[in-house]
Amino acid sequence: MKILVTGAAGFIGYHVSRKLLENQHHVVGLDNLNDYYDVALKLSRLEQLGIASEDAKVFNKTALSNTFDRFRFVRMNLENREQLPGLFATEKFDVVCNLAAQAGVRYSLESPETYVDSNIVGFLNVLESCRNYSVRHLLYASSSSVYGNAKSVPFKTTDNVDYPISLYAASKKSNELMAHTYSHLYGFRTTGLRFFTVYGPWGRPDMAMFLFTKAILNGEPINVFNNGEMERDFTYIDDIVEGVTRIIEDSYTSGYESNRKYKLYNIGNSDSVKLLDFISALEKELNMRAEKRMMPLQPGDVLRTWADVSELTRDYGYRPNTLVSEGIHQFVEWFKKYYKI
Repeated sequence: MKILVTGAAGFIGYHVSRKLLENQHHVVGLDNLNDYYDVALKLSRLEQLGIASEDAKVFNKTALSNTFDRFRFVRMNLENREQLPGLFATEKFDVVCNLAAQAGVRYSLESPETYVDSNIVGFLNVLESCRNYSVRHLLYASSSSVYGNAKSVPFKTTDNVDYPISLYAASKKSNELMAHTYSHLYGFRTTGLRFFTVYGPWGRPDMAMFLFTKAILNGEPINVFNNGEMERDFTYIDDIVEGVTRIIEDSYTSGYESNRKYKLYNIGNSDSVKLLDFISALEKELNMRAEKRMMPLQPGDVLRTWADVSELTRDYGYRPNTLVSEGIHQFVEWFKKYYKI
């Protein structure tokens, strides 16, 4: 298959692209390489896929991989209403995996316009391009943040998600509604995945795993919000990638209702870990104690996440199997190697 992966220089996008290439698919990666976090890290991910940094930096120019003969990369903004449809017209994608988005709950309080441009205008452009250029299947990233501070756990896709508590969450809920509309009106298949706290090698520097590891190794205090009274469904990147690629590769499965073009799934570890227990496991891996700076709950933060993944297990055989201790070990090994510690 020929697959477009947007957000290919991002954490999940990089890993998904690599797995698809290893599975012998043709992949075109797209990313705008914005500076929300360290662009050098994004360029390093692309270098792992064989894309030279100087080639990656040029907007709207296709760069060829020197490692994977089935991979090309283009720097482009999703909201570009001329260039993105042109790419679809040229490439004739079978499947689109839309992982590009402006991420971060707290940053959405500071720069709301960025979220509307990327997550709503950009996503509309993706939907329109899929509609107009006969894409069979659009897989897209939603988020566990759509559940807000839901009381019932584990979270089910049938739960009411009408009360997001951040603009980021609202933008992801908007994506789900937009995808439903396009599937209904135009008949192409859309699948939304609500991701739950993904971590692992090549992870995002604004996420807890990265922030905590860096601070502890530097002998700096870590900020522990809501005085540690938080829980997260921490999900290792390999388990996420396994689920995403199964959906991309299996157009229809025995559990999939072929008359339903629109689907939503939770994708997580199906467990809820206390933040302080997560920190303890990291301390054990690093063999260092963290100096904890207890902080109040931040605006937009949710108290607990926990994914019910039974639907994804039923339809695709998804079974996350990476223990948090093993995931932390793999991340720390990568972090020390990457930063030469």
